[in-house]
Amino acid sequence: MERHQARLVTSFAVLGITTQADALTGIEFLPRSTPPLAPRNSVAEEACRQLHAYLQDPHFAFRLPVRIEGTSHRKKVWAALSRIPPGQPLTYGELARRLGSAPRAVGQACAANPLPVLIPCHRVVGATGLGGFMGAGDGDPLAIKAWLLRHESR
Repeated sequence: MERHQARLVTSFAVLGITTQADALTGIEFLPRSTPPLAPRNSVAEEACRQLHAYLQDPHFAFRLPVRIEGTSHRKKVWAALSRIPPGQPLTYGELARRLGSAPRAVGQACAANPLPVLIPCHRVVGATGLGGFMGAGDGDPLAIKAWLLRHESR
């Protein structure tokens, strides 16, 4: 059985969209060679529509029904990520200070984010560089993070 309800081709990755009943539950960065998949339900269709809108305008405000699972700390970090404006990244340390947490715990919550782009974990950077992304310290994930940050700085 197909695990995605849509796969949206972008210039930086293919976005695998997962839904459950009437809510978005996941966005996964897939290799660019992954074939597209037309939306299979109305939530996936609306997610693709709004992701296209974000790709046209980095200040687009997502309004999608979501269902996410996580610890209370992760949910607190994800809520804080959603309040970071486009083009104004914060360091892991700064976000940790704001939340009364530790930078490593913030980074772990970012890596566990089930809805990247929608919950903009790419807006959190290291003190001296990009930091990590999607649990990776180098390679394609950092290229995706750099693309998203460039997109939002225009």
